Amino acid sequence: MPEVICQLPENVSNQIAAGEVVQRPASAVKELMENAVDAGANRIEVRVVDAGRTLIQVLDNGAGMVLADAERCFQRHATSKISVAEDLYSIASKGFRGEALASIASIAHVELKTRHASEEHGVQIQLEGGKASKLMPCAIEMGTQIAVRHLFFNVPARRNFLKSDAVEMRHVIDEFHRLALAHEEIHFSLHHNEAELFNLKASSRRKRVVGVFGTKYDERLVPVEEATDVVGVEGFVGKPEFARRTRGEQFLFVNQRFIKHPLLHRTIMDAYEGLLPRGQYPLYVLFLTIDPARLDVNIHPTKTEIKFDEERHVLSLLLPAIRRGLGKYAVAPSLDFDQETGLNISPLDPTRNVPEPAVTVNSDYNPFRNPDAGVSSSSDSAMRTNTSLRPGRGQMDAWKKLYGDALSSEPVKVRDGAPDMALVSSEVGAESAPLLSEQNVDQRRSVFQFQQRYVATSTRSGVLFIDQHRAHQRVLYELLVSQLENETSSMPVQRLLFPELVELNASDRHFVLDSKEWLERMGLHVEPHDNGVEITGMPAEGGATPTLLIEAVLEDDGNELLGISRAERVAAQMAQTMAILPGKSLKESEMTDLLDRLFGCSTPDRDPFGRRVIVNFDANDIEQRFQ
Repeated sequence: MPEVICQLPENVSNQIAAGEVVQRPASAVKELMENAVDAGANRIEVRVVDAGRTLIQVLDNGAGMVLADAERCFQRHATSKISVAEDLYSIASKGFRGEALASIASIAHVELKTRHASEEHGVQIQLEGGKASKLMPCAIEMGTQIAVRHLFFNVPARRNFLKSDAVEMRHVIDEFHRLALAHEEIHFSLHHNEAELFNLKASSRRKRVVGVFGTKYDERLVPVEEATDVVGVEGFVGKPEFARRTRGEQFLFVNQRFIKHPLLHRTIMDAYEGLLPRGQYPLYVLFLTIDPARLDVNIHPTKTEIKFDEERHVLSLLLPAIRRGLGKYAVAPSLDFDQETGLNISPLDPTRNVPEPAVTVNSDYNPFRNPDAGVSSSSDSAMRTNTSLRPGRGQMDAWKKLYGDALSSEPVKVRDGAPDMALVSSEVGAESAPLLSEQNVDQRRSVFQFQQRYVATSTRSGVLFIDQHRAHQRVLYELLVSQLENETSSMPVQRLLFPELVELNASDRHFVLDSKEWLERMGLHVEPHDNGVEITGMPAEGGATPTLLIEAVLEDDGNELLGISRAERVAAQMAQTMAILPGKSLKESEMTDLLDRLFGCSTPDRDPFGRRVIVNFDANDIEQRFQ
C-alpha cells in the first residue's frame, strides 16, 4: 500500500498559519503594533498605502534587537514572551505565540531594520515569501522599523477576497483605535497615502478617548470606576442621548488587551435598560484589571477572545458600576441612601387634653336596600342576579327584531356546496340589496388600510395584505440600485438650503467620504467637514433625516454576501430608513400608487432583507374559517 501521509514544507505550514493570523491588512497592522508595544516603545508611527495592500510600515523607538534575534524572530514559534507552559497563566504581553512575523513574512515582501542599545549599528534583513534574501548592516536609531509590501503576493486567491480600500482602511483604523485607547501613555500616529489621519500624543485616558473620537465626545462621557479584591473596572460610558443605531464605538479591554465577550456586552447593555430605545448602542470604553492567573487568553489565534476563571464576579461588579456611574451624573434615576431625611413634627403640648377616639355606627345601614323600592331579601336579590345573566324572552325578541329571521332554527340554504348569500340575505328580512351579488361587486381595485400598517386589496381569488413598510423598502431599494447601475442618471435630490453637519469620528468620516461618488448617484450628497461630513442634498422621496441616512450608510459592515456588493447593501439600509413607517395613515391614492410600484418590482413578495411583504388569503382559506 503506498504511503499517503507526508510532512508539509515549512513555507506551506506558515501560509496555513497566516490564514488564521493574517486575514486582511488590518491583521498585520495589529500584530506589528503589538510587537512595538511589547518592545517598550513610547512612540509608534504607522504608515499604510492603498489601505495596506501596497505597504504597511510600523516604526517604533522600542528596545530593538541584536543580529541573532533579528534573524530568529521570523522563525515559527520563536518568541521572547514565554519559555515554559506555565508562563501561559501569567501572560502580561500582547503577543506570545511567535506566529505573527513568520506568518506575515510567508505571504509578503518584508524588510526589517533594527538596532539594540548595546550595538553600534543596526541590521537590515529582507525576506520574500518567508526566505531571507539579503542581510546587511545599516545606520538606524535605536528601535525597529518594519515594512510589509505586496501583502498576499503569493496567495492571489486571498488577495482577491479583500474588499474595497474604504472597507479595508476602516478595519485598519479600528485596530489602530484599539491599541491607541489601551495605551494612552504612548504617542501614536497614523498616515494613509501620505495623509495624516491621527497624531495622538501621550495624555490622560479621557484625553485619549477624545483624541480618537473627536472633541465633541468630551461632553458625552460618563466616568465609571469600581474595584474589588478580584477585579477592577474603570473607563467611560456614553450618555444615552448620544447612542447610535450602529455598532463600532464599543471597546472592552482586559489588562489592556482588547477583547470581544458577548456576555459582558450584554451586561453593559442591561445597565442601559429603560434608557435606550431598541436598536440603539451606546459608546463605552471600559478597562478591566484582573490577575492574569485568573484568565485564559490562549483560546484564539487573534487573541481577541478570553475566558475568566470566575466570570460571575466580573458580571456582578460591571452592571452596578455602570448604573452607579450613570446615576451619579444624573443620567439615570438613582437613590441617595446616605442622605438623612426626617419628619417635621412639632412637639406635643403637655397641657393639651387629648380626647379618646369615638366610633360611630349607623344601625339602619343596609347595603342591599333599594332606595326606591324598599328592602329586599337576600334570596330575591340573588335570584334577580342569576336571572339577569340569562337572556330572557324579551331579550330574545329584541335580538329577533334586530336581525329578523337570521336567528330562526331553519338551516341556511346551500347552493353548489356553499352558502347562498343572496338567499341568506333575503331571509334576514333586510330591505338592502344582496351583500355579494355580481351586480354590486366593484370591478375596480379597492384598497383600504388595516391597523395603519397593512394595505389590503381584493383579487379574483381572495384578499391580499401588504406590509406597507416592507413594500416601500422594496420599491426604494430597486430604485436606488437602478441608479447605481446607471451612471448617467441620478436620484431626484432635495437640496438643503443650509447644509446639515453630521458629526463622525475619523474612521466613519473616511468611510463615508470614500463612498461619496456612488452615494451621490443614490441622491445623498456629502461634503467633508473637520468634525464629520456636511449633507448638502438628500433623496427627495422618504422621510429620513440626514443623520439617519448617514447611520444607515455606516450600518453596513462591508461584508459582501451572496454576491451583494457593499453599495447594494448600503442601498438596502437606506431604503429601510427612508421607507414609510408602520402607523402612518395613507390616502387611497397613496395606497394605490404604492401597490402599482410594488407590483412593478422584480421581486415584489420580499423586502431587501428577504422578509415577506405580501400575504394572500384565497377564497378557500376564508370559507374554511366559517366551517
